[in-house]
Amino acid sequence: MDLYEKIRTLPTQPGVYLYKNAEGQVIYVGKAKNLRSRVRSYFLQAAQANAKTGSLMREAVDLSYILVANESEALALENNLIKQRKPRFNILLRDDKTYPYVKLTLADRYPKVFVTRRLRKDGAAYYGPYFPGNLAYRIVELIHRSFLIPSCKVDLSRYHPRACLQYYIHRCLGPCVEGLTTPEIYKQAVRDTQMLLEGKAAELEHALTARMMAAAESEQFEAAARLRDQLATVHQLQEKQRIATTELNDDADVFGYHFESGALAVNLFHMRHGKIVDRREFFWEDLPDLMESLAGEAQSGTELGAPGLDSETWESTDASYTATDLWTLNESGFNSGQVFSALLKQLYIDQPYVPRSILIPADFPDRESLSALLSERAGHRIEVAVPQRGEKRSLVDLAGQNAKQSYVQRFRVLEPSQKAIKEALADALMLPELPRRIECFDISHIQGAETVASLVVWEDGKMNKSEYRKFKVMTVLGVDDFASMHEVVSRRYKRLLEENKANPVENKPMPSLVLIDGGLGQLRAAASALEELGLTTQPLASIAKKEEIIYLYGNEDEPVVLDRRSPVLHLVQMIRDESHRFAVDYHRQRRAMRDRKSELLEIPGVGEQTRQRLIAHFGSLRDVQNATVESLSAVVTKKTAENIWRHFHSETVTSDQPA
Repeated sequence: MDLYEKIRTLPTQPGVYLYKNAEGQVIYVGKAKNLRSRVRSYFLQAAQANAKTGSLMREAVDLSYILVANESEALALENNLIKQRKPRFNILLRDDKTYPYVKLTLADRYPKVFVTRRLRKDGAAYYGPYFPGNLAYRIVELIHRSFLIPSCKVDLSRYHPRACLQYYIHRCLGPCVEGLTTPEIYKQAVRDTQMLLEGKAAELEHALTARMMAAAESEQFEAAARLRDQLATVHQLQEKQRIATTELNDDADVFGYHFESGALAVNLFHMRHGKIVDRREFFWEDLPDLMESLAGEAQSGTELGAPGLDSETWESTDASYTATDLWTLNESGFNSGQVFSALLKQLYIDQPYVPRSILIPADFPDRESLSALLSERAGHRIEVAVPQRGEKRSLVDLAGQNAKQSYVQRFRVLEPSQKAIKEALADALMLPELPRRIECFDISHIQGAETVASLVVWEDGKMNKSEYRKFKVMTVLGVDDFASMHEVVSRRYKRLLEENKANPVENKPMPSLVLIDGGLGQLRAAASALEELGLTTQPLASIAKKEEIIYLYGNEDEPVVLDRRSPVLHLVQMIRDESHRFAVDYHRQRRAMRDRKSELLEIPGVGEQTRQRLIAHFGSLRDVQNATVESLSAVVTKKTAENIWRHFHSETVTSDQPA
């Protein structure tokens, strides 16, 4: 059955339709209240338009659909399919920034607390999102310091022979070692942490005060002091925390945009407690081609003829744009309403928290349907509004002005500031603070021969060559990049810990990020080395050469895929490439040195011991080569000395002979 025949058999019920190309790949996903009418609109419009090569209707060769009960279900299903399939003709959410949550792993034997940007159905409790992003890290740090719940990667399903560093610096109760704590004490700490994260400050304060007084009366002064510090933590968090809650009527998200030369910048202001607490940026390029490909989405419902189709009427109001919407369609083919329809669905559907007000600069037909769906899932009314005047319109205009500045910085300015790059890097790689120092490792060898490693250092915005280090792999035989990486990382940071212990005055901090040149195997080998040293909270990542994707340790199954123009990706690539260059240079030096030293073994009378004596006496192969027979005779016999001299001066002897 060809495409035209399929369209004739489409039902008139609500549903989601999927266009496919010749390879069977889904290239566009849409939803409709009336599937037959909506899908016919593409062909009706294409009959009168000169669509560009590569447009949606030129590529589509097949169609499938899924029926649903109502438009709300269609909205939700369309959103899920777009996120899963990522069709190239849909307007996809492209954003390197997501806001952090605090994750409490309640399903574990001994729960841990983490900062995460991914929400999963894994039995854990998630709290957030937090604005600004670094607030989540500050909260987790307070939990470590006061409630002693860890964030380490240590397996707590079994006991270990010794505790890690976090226990000894009083940031963990030590559940990894039998006897350091009890399940009851740990459960109490977890309950306190839950109350803190759930905002039950008064209840937590009352419980902590009662336990502190009881500890003081029983003369358990250390326990009372710890509870006193926890009370101070609760008070501190109450003063600083700005977490979105559903009980605030003045929470709003405000959108603005700037479109120019086929590129689009959108700004999103998060307003919490009546204040703008953070800003989020979105960027798209080459939008006109996409808009023209989806011309059926932006046209009015005038009935047109099309080959192979009957003249059955179709509903123009079914998520297509009528004449009243032309104010959003400019002469370049850009339709702001279509963009915000796609953006809001992908941004808010299935999210655990949505603010009560969403203010946008452009209307779209299914705005009320989206508002109803979000309200139903949130359990209270959520307004998606297009303000025309007053304070709300001023906020939308302000977001638009900032979107213009974002456009200028993204598409017109070649080099963003170092601070901006650091902030973007910290956000993309989930670093607890702005990176000041990055140390990158790489392994180099040829089929396991002369295996070496390099360490390069990026510090305060530039490469610090005085901090570069070379490593000769000592314990690994043959080709084993993973074992080599484990050895080198272990040697590097074991020495750093020993130096800090020997000289605490000049304490050298760990790097903001340890970067590994390689994939998951190298990443896990480095993580194992750090864990053995007790450095379980050290930020660690790797970048794979071919795919150019970044793996974060602890989130390996969800790699970070950055835009190819992202300055963050360019920075990571530059550090990785410098590490590779330095490793290769050192490997070549080692190989050349090996080849030069082995040249002596080719001389009659020179064995391994004689070669070692010559190198030890003269210092280098070059000095052996330049030595006289008399000098060589001080180390070897006169005959061997003459053989050595003749080997290195054979060309000179030949040229001096008469013709």
